[in-house]
Amino acid sequence: MTKKKDDFEKYLEKQLENPKFREEYYRLEPLYRLIKKEIELRNRRNMSQKELAKKIGTSQSAIARFERGNINPTLEFVSRLAEALDAKLEIQLR
Repeated sequence: MTKKKDDFEKYLEKQLENPKFREEYYRLEPLYRLIKKEIELRNRRNMSQKELAKKIGTSQSAIARFERGNINPTLEFVSRLAEALDAKLEIQLR
């Protein structure tokens, strides 16, 4: 593990002791996992934000806002992302 990652893990562990932080962290976790996966797949395909945006019929700035976590994506938006990235979209309730 790199020093930065190690430092972050320690920081996160400490922050998760706070009940309000922990609740918000776990509430947002699915969105951030989705964002991380979209970026990973886009980069793996050597695709720019602009290229992805064109494939799904939106703007580059919309992709950037999504990747920063500044929008709450619709199921339709996520479905179009999956299709453009040749990925399978799976939704689960547990």
